[in-house]
Amino acid sequence: MIQIAIVGRPNVGKSTLFNKLTGHRTSIVDDTPGVTRDRVYGEANWRGRDFTVIDTGGFTEIDETAPGNILEEMREQALIAIELANAVILVTDVRTGITADDEAVAQILRQAGKPVVLAVNKCDNVGEPPADFYEFYNLGLSEPVALSASHGHGTGDLLDALYEAIGVMNEKPEEAEEEVREGETEQTLPKVIKVALVGRPNVGKSSLANFIIGQNRSIVSDVAGTTRDAIDTLVKRVCPVTGEQEYLIIDTAGLRRKSRVSESIEYYGGIRAWAAIDRADVVVMMIDGVQGFAEQDSKIAGYAHEKGKPTVIAVNKWDAVEKNDKTMSETQKRLENDFSFMSYAPFCFISARTGQRVDKLFELINEAVLQNRR
Repeated sequence: MIQIAIVGRPNVGKSTLFNKLTGHRTSIVDDTPGVTRDRVYGEANWRGRDFTVIDTGGFTEIDETAPGNILEEMREQALIAIELANAVILVTDVRTGITADDEAVAQILRQAGKPVVLAVNKCDNVGEPPADFYEFYNLGLSEPVALSASHGHGTGDLLDALYEAIGVMNEKPEEAEEEVREGETEQTLPKVIKVALVGRPNVGKSSLANFIIGQNRSIVSDVAGTTRDAIDTLVKRVCPVTGEQEYLIIDTAGLRRKSRVSESIEYYGGIRAWAAIDRADVVVMMIDGVQGFAEQDSKIAGYAHEKGKPTVIAVNKWDAVEKNDKTMSETQKRLENDFSFMSYAPFCFISARTGQRVDKLFELINEAVLQNRR
């Protein structure tokens, strides 16, 4: 499937365009620069052809004083998206004109050698674009397309220009093959198992997602609250039940107590995480093995319990715990008491950093899904 990356400096409307193209409010939209930090994927369709859209964090100057140097990692995620994409949309802002960051991104795209469509956003009036629009020819990329991502003006012209750039404008879309599915029963696993990784901030959700996926799909940092969007990735693993099983791994923002949520951005990230539980087939509730149980853990697990979601409790960072031959059994007994309201949930002591018992975790995920179907 065609993959399109949306890039640009912060606060030019990349996530608004992403949401408009995909038809869902998947990416968080806020006036604060740098809201989108990871790559966020969505599906879209134009002229009968499906394609994948990748939203990215903003390119900007690196602030060496930033905690964990997040801006550098955001830039790296955007560069990976460019590498994966068949074509790139560079989003700019007609109100501010060309900035040094715009020119820097344009230079990166020239070096990447990918087809580029230049979108000049915030041209909100219908008809002739404002005079400032013509300044963007100076970037020396493709012919600019006037766009209003918030209103949807110009999205058709933008997508036509994209199809022209990658040479599929006049191609007939391939007929989608009708999937032949065996009749699913309570004894079979679904074709795709949706797995939501949830927990408090900094318990290792993104580290586990990255280990499963085999690449740095999400930014991993010691700064709590790094992941702000719920991020979906489809992976395949060998499964004793089905032979080969597909899993949709949903990496979510850390969920803190409401009294500690000071940013509106973090608030919306929390909404995405709760929504991820709603749409998941199974929830992996992650606990920090070093810090142990906290009240917020029971609230998160309690929500999954109320929604009737099969849950596996993964005690992460087990490699960092000082232990003897009784530590695991004693820890599990304490946690069984803490999670007494969901005695059906199995425990798995893992290390997302080393991959310890991740295979066992997937066995428990499969079994939880089967038990829930029964």
